[in-house]
Parts: sequence; C-alpha cells; structure tokens
Amino acid sequence: MFFASDNSGPVHPEVMQALAEANQGYAMAYGADALMNEVRDHIRGIFDAPGAAVYLVATGTAANSLALATLSNPWETIFCSPVAHIHEDECNAPEFYTGAKLTLVPGGDKMTPEALRGAIAAEETRGVHGPQRGPVSITQVTERGSVYSLDELRALCGVAKEYGLPVHMDGARFANALVALGCSPAEMTWQAGVDAVSFGGTKNGCMGVEAVIFFDESKAWEFELRRKRGAHLFSKHRYLSAQMAAYLRHDLWLHSARRANANCARLVEGLRAAGAEFLHEPQANIVFASFPRSTHKRLHAAGAVYHLWGAELDGEDENEALPCRLVCDWSIGADQIDEFLSLLT
Repeated sequence: MFFASDNSGPVHPEVMQALAEANQGYAMAYGADALMNEVRDHIRGIFDAPGAAVYLVATGTAANSLALATLSNPWETIFCSPVAHIHEDECNAPEFYTGAKLTLVPGGDKMTPEALRGAIAAEETRGVHGPQRGPVSITQVTERGSVYSLDELRALCGVAKEYGLPVHMDGARFANALVALGCSPAEMTWQAGVDAVSFGGTKNGCMGVEAVIFFDESKAWEFELRRKRGAHLFSKHRYLSAQMAAYLRHDLWLHSARRANANCARLVEGLRAAGAEFLHEPQANIVFASFPRSTHKRLHAAGAVYHLWGAELDGEDENEALPCRLVCDWSIGADQIDEFLSLLT
C-alpha cells in the first residue's frame, strides 16, 4: 500500500528492456545517438510541431530550471503559483540557473488571469531599480492535483502575451493532465500559447528522463549551451534516449497515465464512500484527503505508506481529522487500493 509518490514506483518493464537493448555495443555520445533522432521525430509528431527543438535531461529540476533560464534574463522575475513546484520543491534551483527571482501570483493552486495580470502589472514600475517582467510558469498537473482546463490555459497565456512574455509549462505529470482533459499535446501547449514545456517521464514509468521542448527553434542553441554549462549534458546520452524512446513507443506514456489516473479514481471512490473529506477536488493521480487520526494510525500500523499533510500522527484526539496526500502511479494494483480502503472503516 504505497501511495507516497509517483516517484517511488518501479520502472516500467518496457523501459527496462529498452535500456538493456541500448546497452549493447557502442553509440555516439552527448545526444548524437540514433535513438535520440527517433525521440526527436516522435515528439515533434505527437506535438504536431515539426520545427520544435527537443532535448533530454535526467531530472525535472534540471528541465524546469534550464528551460526557464533560456526564457529569462537575470534582471527579470518569473511569475508562478505560490504552490508551484519551482517554488516549493526545487531548493531555489530556478533562481540559481536563471539569476532571476520568482514572483508568487496570489491565489490557490491555480493562477487566475486576473491575479496574473495584477502581478505582472505591478512589476516594471520602478525603472532600473526593480525587476523586469519575465516568463510565466504554469504547473500542469498542479501540486495540489488539479488540472488547468484548455480555456484556463488559453486565458493565462493570453495575459502573458499581452505583455510580450513567454510561457513555460512544468509538465512533470504532463501525461496525467493530458488524459484527464482528453485533448492533444498541441492543444495543451503551443496552440494555447505555451512556448516551452518540461515533458515528464520519471513520474510515469521511466527511470529518470525528462524532455525539454521549445516550440521556438531560436532558443535551441542557447539551451544547448546552458545544459552543458549547467552540467546536465549526459555523455552516455543513449540511456536517456532509450528511456524516452520506449516511453513514447506504442503510446506507453498514455497507457501508464491512464492507469495511474484510473487507480486514483478507484481510490477516490472508496474514500468518498468512507466519508473522507477532500481538500482539493482530485482530477488526475493525486489526492488530498482528510480522515480521523485513529484511521491514519490503523493504516500506518498495517503498512500503508503516504504523507500526512501538515499534521502529526501522534496526538490525543483520535477523532481529529488529519489531512494527507496520496499519489497513485501506473504500477499500483487494485489489491493495494482495496486493502487500503478496507482499513478506512
């Protein structure tokens, strides 16, 4: 019963097989391997973007930070949600790589066009003494498990374009959002106004690979330089390429995301039936729910692994409702979910 994170699950067997096959003989280094050509062509195809620049790195932090560094200048500020991953969970790596600051747009897990417009308008008001306006970064799926609709994405990108600002999408859970919306990759990115996307694989069955996609080819060379200077250009790049190639072949990335989302839906249905309260409406593969301390203790004693959210298991009030975060990946079986649910009551 492991619901701590979709980072914690196993690598998909098809990805492991691809790594084993890539481990035969020799291949050119630093992204000149044949598999990378396959990856580049495949990503351009699924995004309907034949001119897109496509690169691979090993971590989501590198993908986000290097992409934002390519889209911004050190004297600018990057606009994001207060609970964006680039703010909460990357140890100031975006600031380190960009030299810029983050401006947190007031609100909840999702930015609104009105709040974004207000945050942007408040900058560039002090001339040379203040930060200049920089990129907008959107997390899709959000860190609280919600998904921006296509209309919401278009509206946010529209505000950014009013000010001539580029838009970055943190897509660590890109596939989960895509299958939740039932749209195409193009509709969720460049057709909505997104300029660059971090296309995640690690949370959805890969060992450790993320793609960075620029829909404006003019950014390609700068990104290559930043990736090398930032120590994220792999020498034995074929092992990144092999993962992403397997991830894309036969739509494994979509199948894995559909399974993760379906696992989450099964979990949510059982939580609702048991009377759990939800802090946020689950839309993909992350749940924030609240139920009594006594129930949490019973689950932990039985071996369930998940994170309490700003709460402590120890306490005198057994009936106190404690919030928690539960995450489903592709590998969680129905038996784990059903065992977890059986312990709720």
